[in-house]
Amino acid sequence: MTSDTETVDVAVVAKHRAMWATGDYPRLAAELVAPLGPVLVEALGIGPGDRVLDVAAGTGNAAIPAARTGASVVASDLTPELLQAGEAVAAEHGVTLEWREADAHALPFGADEFDVVMSCIGVMFAPFHQRAADELVRVCKPGGRIGLLSWTPEGHIGELFATMKPYMAPPPAGAQPPPLWGREDHVRALFGDRATDVATERRTLTVDHFADGAEFREYFKATYGPTIAAYRNIADDGDRVATLDAEIARIGDDFLRGGHAMEWEYLLLTARKA
Repeated sequence: MTSDTETVDVAVVAKHRAMWATGDYPRLAAELVAPLGPVLVEALGIGPGDRVLDVAAGTGNAAIPAARTGASVVASDLTPELLQAGEAVAAEHGVTLEWREADAHALPFGADEFDVVMSCIGVMFAPFHQRAADELVRVCKPGGRIGLLSWTPEGHIGELFATMKPYMAPPPAGAQPPPLWGREDHVRALFGDRATDVATERRTLTVDHFADGAEFREYFKATYGPTIAAYRNIADDGDRVATLDAEIARIGDDFLRGGHAMEWEYLLLTARKA
């Protein structure tokens, strides 16, 4: 299948690496999204004897639970700072796995190398979707399992990205929005006939960390690379900053309406390599 681009521009890679190194994503991963990793590990039936690759692993929210099952796990990510944070967490809990710096568009692994290839709210942020999907398939063994957990366009994080988009720097040519990975038809098209036994389910993550939308906004402004990037892009325009402040707070308040917890929707997808 033809990739979006034969060579991903080094400047694009550097920009994404720097973005995810800003703020405090390890804090967000631990406090908000830690429950998602075990969901993906369970859905894939990972266990002893499996050789597993976690693509765009971040701090290892899925890789560490996978290693706990007795599987042999490689956690790969573009951003060294996230790998270092994950390695420290794994060491603290006595979990052993391999940590590798890698671009999801050009994985440094051989074809048909892994029994399981997975990504938990990770590969969805690689800007060139087809190139990243091609790599997921390439490194998976025939008959091996592929598993993805991605925010949906309609869910809370999908709405956050749609809100931030007008305030962010223009994406590189050929890039696609991250929440598209949360659409079943999009991912099916990326894999084509190379994936069989595709199963999907929309679920939600309950997040009860915020009292109101303003608290949600301030948390993401302090910890989340894409939000920090959006604000940096408009830092010299006070009116736009104020407008974005109001819009992000409104999203938070909308998802808190009627209770003290948010429900963040995601798509869980599993498949086998044909």
